[in-house]
Amino acid sequence: MAVVQVSQVVKEYRDRGSAPVVALRGVDLTVEAGEFMALAGPSGSGKTTLLNLIGALDTPSQGRVSIDGRDLAGLSPVQLADLRRDRIGFVFQSYNLVPVLTAAENAEYVLQLRGVPKAERRKAVAEVFAALGIGELMDARPPQMSGGQQQRVAVARAIVAAPAVVLADEPTANLDQASGRALIERMHRLNHERGITFVFSTHDPMVLEQAERVVNLVDGQIASDVRKGAA
Repeated sequence: MAVVQVSQVVKEYRDRGSAPVVALRGVDLTVEAGEFMALAGPSGSGKTTLLNLIGALDTPSQGRVSIDGRDLAGLSPVQLADLRRDRIGFVFQSYNLVPVLTAAENAEYVLQLRGVPKAERRKAVAEVFAALGIGELMDARPPQMSGGQQQRVAVARAIVAAPAVVLADEPTANLDQASGRALIERMHRLNHERGITFVFSTHDPMVLEQAERVVNLVDGQIASDVRKGAA
């Protein structure tokens, strides 16, 4: 089942008085449920732009992006906000945790927006924290945590509401090698155990090694699409 469908997508950025900058050029991409895939490529290749379009954080100049069969172009701003809340999880390289909230409060925020009762929220967060190996951090605040711990809390926040797809933009960029490897291995385990669909934007060789599918972008176009183990 296709979770994400990108069809003939073009993305241009325009500055008044300047020629348009074309970030994506006619990209076609399908992401199936349960994939653990990476968008790779050099800086300026279009991978983060593509991730932002899939996440409904930006709109294509041409073409179509669909999540769960819903064309994003046909949704109102309120519907797009609901889709991001309910069907898309985000992991950013800068963590984006609220420093005055505990780890558990940061992670349960999406569930709180959905109106899930507190006891149910806390139970779901505790289960995800345990799976990520950070059960002892429930009551800690971001300034008390290492970068690797903060990023695991950010992953917990992204997956606790069971989204259709989790989008991770350079999730290991601010981590040391050991923390980055531990994070990706945990995410890979969650992918296998829970069937969570992950799409990474990365140039980290360690992430590319773990990915089961690697889509390489060059100059805004897909240069290769390799599934590990495929003949």
